Order: sequence, then structure tokens, then C-alpha cells
Amino acid sequence: MRLPPLSLYVHVPWCVRKCPYCDFNSHGVGSHTDLPEDDYLKALIADLDAELPLAAGRELVSVFIGGGTPSLMSAGFYQRLLDALAARLPLARDIEITLEANPGTLESGRFRGYRQAGINRLSVGVQSFHQPQLKALGRIHDGREALAAIDEAVRAGFDNFNIDLMHGLPEQTPELALSDLDQAIALSPAHLSWYQLTIEPNTEFHSHPPHLPQEEMLWDIQDLGHERLESAGFRRYEISAYAANNRRSQHNLNYWQFGDYLGIGAGAHGKISAAGGEGLLIERRWKVRQPDSYLRRINDLRGFIAGQQRLEDAELPLEFSMNALRLTEGVPMSSWVQNTGRSCQQLEASLGKARDSGLLIDDKDGFCATERGLLFLNELLALISEAGRDE
Repeated sequence: MRLPPLSLYVHVPWCVRKCPYCDFNSHGVGSHTDLPEDDYLKALIADLDAELPLAAGRELVSVFIGGGTPSLMSAGFYQRLLDALAARLPLARDIEITLEANPGTLESGRFRGYRQAGINRLSVGVQSFHQPQLKALGRIHDGREALAAIDEAVRAGFDNFNIDLMHGLPEQTPELALSDLDQAIALSPAHLSWYQLTIEPNTEFHSHPPHLPQEEMLWDIQDLGHERLESAGFRRYEISAYAANNRRSQHNLNYWQFGDYLGIGAGAHGKISAAGGEGLLIERRWKVRQPDSYLRRINDLRGFIAGQQRLEDAELPLEFSMNALRLTEGVPMSSWVQNTGRSCQQLEASLGKARDSGLLIDDKDGFCATERGLLFLNELLALISEAGRDE
């Protein structure tokens, strides 16, 4: 059986200061001068070497370096990391290599160094261009620094970059949200990620909730913002992802299409498929979360693994659907069968209920969420997951 495409995720766990809304594995370090770059690079390469048997010579189609704040690390760090990667695995000719960058961490000339190291796509965490909202979010940059960072990225040769924006922010009106979008659109990014602030457990905002816009205003922001993006030529291909000229994130597309990915770095997660019996055997793996513990594992016989789990057959319909149904183009029936091992007949009863509820478009060749289905994805997934139960 044919294996899905393979990507690599690299996690850099440090940031200058933890944002109050952030539930990612990130740890405030204050300054890039305090980072153990050399030790972390050695650990990442050792982690990669331990993962190589899972890749079995498969070609990498994308690399995503996330965090934390990966732009705290030097260009030399990434040059050595990508050189080590190229020496160990075949890279696709058109491989996409993305680095997340925070405008408040960039020294002059650093973008040019990243480009020379082989990074060819940036994801710039702007979140807002308005100072009151940036202050409420705990961001360390202001609007002018965000504009300057993107200008420098373009001058360094990055024509493929994403701008991350959030909406539904403290004290944000529809006018302010649209102003953020207009400012971002004027910068001509290839991609915009535009998503609503959510309050997650184990964050400062969960303990001390900020004053957020009322639900009716949130709906207005969502509708008006979507119209503004579409009218500017940005096409939504996932719940919160918009691309100009079809320059979609290949790495995230691989996630949503249930592709495979290796994960290296503190707290990184991976998903790997292997041929077995009549279908694919799928395993999820995750690494030691705390940076200090991760660094110590380089000399530990246990390696960097914190846990691993084989997906049971009954879990596959939900696991596949919770990714694929985020895509606005939907899922072909052939993809459902290949990735879940379930027949179309087993799915049909669930699809019928979802169509009757206005969550799915009526399409005999696949299943695609309606606008309502994208808004109420959990309700749709609850219906689809019924196809994973034994008859």
C-alpha cells in the first residue's frame, strides 16, 4: 500500500516571554544570548538520527520550524541543521521550508541569513498592528516593528510568507479587526492565517480572562473579515487559512490531508504510517517536553521519546476526519477509504445525518463541509465518528 507524503516538524521551545493566551510548549528565556544553541542543535540531530528508521529513505516534502520563537536562533544554527538534514534524507526538489518568526526578536540582517541557510518560507506572528491589542496579548513588538520585519523579509528575498493575525481580541471592534486585515493585505503576503482568539486551559488568560467582544460582534468580525479577504483575492482553503495565487501551506496541507510527519525537538509530535496487512498501521509519537530534560536525553538510552501510541482501527475515521474536514474543498471518497479502511457504505448513514443537519454538501464523490459545517465542526465530527463504530 502506498504511504502518504512525509514532512518534518522541528520544535524550538524558547521565547522571550510567554504570551498569556499561549498553550504551546514554550518557555520564556529573556534573551537569545541565553540560548544553548550548540547543545540544542546536537540534540536535534541525535533526535533526527533516532527517527531515521521510521523514514526508511522516504523523501521529505516540507519542513516546518515552529515554537516557541524559532527566530531567536541564529542563521548559522539553521544552516547546520538543514545541512545535517540534507545529508540524511532525500529532499523534494520543490521542498517548502518554513520558519516561524516573531517581529520583536529580529536583528538586522537575520532574515537574509535565514534565506541563505535554505529557508524559503516565513510565517510572521504579527497577531495585530494595533498597540492596545498587542499589549493585551503580551506581545513584545509593536505595529511599526511588524511592518519593518516584513519589509526586511521581502528585501532579503522572501516572496513566500504568511502573516498570522488573530481576531476577537480584547476591546477589538469590527473596524479594528478589518484595519488589521487591510494593513496585512497591503503588504502582499502569499498567505494569511486569520483565526479567532480562544481561551485555552493552562494559560494566564484562562486564569484571568480578558474582556472579549460579545458573540454577536464576533460573528460580525468573522463575516466581514472573510468577505474582505475574498475580495482581495485570498481564497480560504481551510477554516482559518487563506492563500493568494493558490500559494497554500504545503506543510499544513500535509497535516490536514492525513500525511505523515517526523517530529524532533522538545515536545514535538509525529505521525508515521507503515504498511501492514490490508491497510496502514499508524503510530503517533511525542518527545520529552521540558527543554532541560530533552537536552539531558542525548546521553540517555531511552532516547527522546516520551510516549507513543498505535491508532486503533476504530479511531481512524475520527482522526482522519478531524483534519481533512477542515479543508474547504472536502474529502474524496477514495481518500476516506484509503486512510480509514472503512467502506463508503459504512460512512453513508453518517453522511446522510450530516446533510440533513445542513453540515455537509450533497456530493456523491466525496464529502465537504458547508459554511455551517466549518463553523460547527465538532458537531459534524461527532456524526462522522459514528462510522468508526463496529456494525
